[in-house]
Amino acid sequence: MQRAFERRTITSELARAMVDAAEDKARDLGLAIATVVVDDSGVLKTYSRMDGAPLIAEGASFKKARTAVGFGMATGQPWHDFIKEDPILMHGAPQLDDFILLGGGQPILYEGTMIGAIGVSGGHYHQDEACACAATALVEAVPA
Repeated sequence: MQRAFERRTITSELARAMVDAAEDKARDLGLAIATVVVDDSGVLKTYSRMDGAPLIAEGASFKKARTAVGFGMATGQPWHDFIKEDPILMHGAPQLDDFILLGGGQPILYEGTMIGAIGVSGGHYHQDEACACAATALVEAVPA
């Protein structure tokens, strides 16, 4: 007998709400950002580029989301700490498609399961991280 499996993944509704939260935080910081939300397989759920966001932010936000979902960890400092003492990883990881070390990518976790990831770009990477964190905070508020 074959079995069917259910998987948890981010909904389109939650993905759009997360973009709204990231953009609200960006406005508070005086930024214009691009935001990408992908599902647990790295497939695009939603994308938004605020008026005035740098053109390069589009590609960077996608790479941040794909890096976060692909490896299950935030981009930026956690990645740097992970590879800084390993020359092969330090030079090899950035050669991977859709990989970026810059902060602003966060896995989206719900009850301990990764359901997707978000990538934000448009400001300094610390600002991008703040926008991504504002978005992932919504998931903590989702009732179980």
